[in-house]
Amino acid sequence: MYDFAIVGGGIVGLSTGMALTKRYPGAKIIMIEKEKDWARHQTGHNSGVIHSGIYYKPGSYKARFAREGNAAMVEFCKEHGIAYDVCGKVIVATEPKELPLLDNLYQRGLQNELNVKKIDKEELKEIEPHVAGLAAIRVPSCGIADYKGVSRTFARIIQEGGGELRLGTKAENIAEEANKVTIETNRGTIEARFLINCAGLHSDRVAKMTGMKTGMKIVPFRGEYYELVPEKRHLVKHLIYPVPNPDFPFLGVHFTRMINGEVHAGPNAVLAFKREGYTKKDIDIKDVFEVLTYSGFWKMAMPNMKEGMKEMVRSFSKQAFLHSLQRLIPELTEKDIVPTHAGVRAQALMHDGSMVDDFAIFSGKSSMHVCNAPSPAATASIKIGEEIANRVPESLEFRIKAHVVPAVSV
Repeated sequence: MYDFAIVGGGIVGLSTGMALTKRYPGAKIIMIEKEKDWARHQTGHNSGVIHSGIYYKPGSYKARFAREGNAAMVEFCKEHGIAYDVCGKVIVATEPKELPLLDNLYQRGLQNELNVKKIDKEELKEIEPHVAGLAAIRVPSCGIADYKGVSRTFARIIQEGGGELRLGTKAENIAEEANKVTIETNRGTIEARFLINCAGLHSDRVAKMTGMKTGMKIVPFRGEYYELVPEKRHLVKHLIYPVPNPDFPFLGVHFTRMINGEVHAGPNAVLAFKREGYTKKDIDIKDVFEVLTYSGFWKMAMPNMKEGMKEMVRSFSKQAFLHSLQRLIPELTEKDIVPTHAGVRAQALMHDGSMVDDFAIFSGKSSMHVCNAPSPAATASIKIGEEIANRVPESLEFRIKAHVVPAVSV
């Protein structure tokens, strides 16, 4: 029997496995992932940003984990030779009505103990000559990292610590008892003293297999990106973000310098018709039915219908997408951008239509479920893994130590 079984091989599941390996040397740990490689979904399709935590409510898990996770991620990349670049970020107000919102964001940055600086139009022109803005916030601690490389390094550390890694292994049914869980997979049965669910886009379904009632459902939103053609990459020096719309739960279309030198622009946010629906043609009837028959979706969608329609227009119209980008860099033309990758965000929705805004972790009899891990989860992954390891019940901790640490007579 294993001590820990972790379902889900994205960056959060792997960081959890690494944290448990370090906290419980000798414990039997198994990682299972249904895909043929690690970090194939949210981790592998995100923008690669190392966030600072400026957007998040002071005192929230997001704010604390982003701030602490930022430093931990940079240090981890340094230590293991993983590509990263602390290039900094500017958040730009392009209209007078955005200036009070920019000031609120600046105050939030100070509350979250960040090194942030307000800059005027002239200072913005000095550091980003091609950006049009009235004022901005400069956040030096933001950057980019190779999160696929980070994930593979987490996996290697788990394996070197004695953990077992199983790719191509999908959890199909789970029976949870007081002292163990039995996981039926497409490759046989796994028994463990404790289950940790880090299944990302499918985390609510894995939780449901154990009988856990979370009161939330995952609704997938696809974010589509364009890429600047190589001869226009010089237009972007930092990560460049707009002031976010306070009435819409996404950060808006922005520019990201990628670790390979590319510059990506996006994302929009449109309902995906499949939980792993990276293109408009990806449709899963079961996934669509679940969303459209969930009352929480309609309670969320109706008040946001106007913004949602704008996002749909951007999805189908390159010109509309370009118009959003020109708010920040007016000289861009249609020939300067080409379509590139898309990602899918697992957004947890409550029955009342409210979007779960913070990390959500639930505990069962012999299980723990990470049912909402939105951005900045990649940035914060090391700290999230440590938090999960710290939440292991004392009774289980005693049982694990009893069989991995030999008794010593005094």
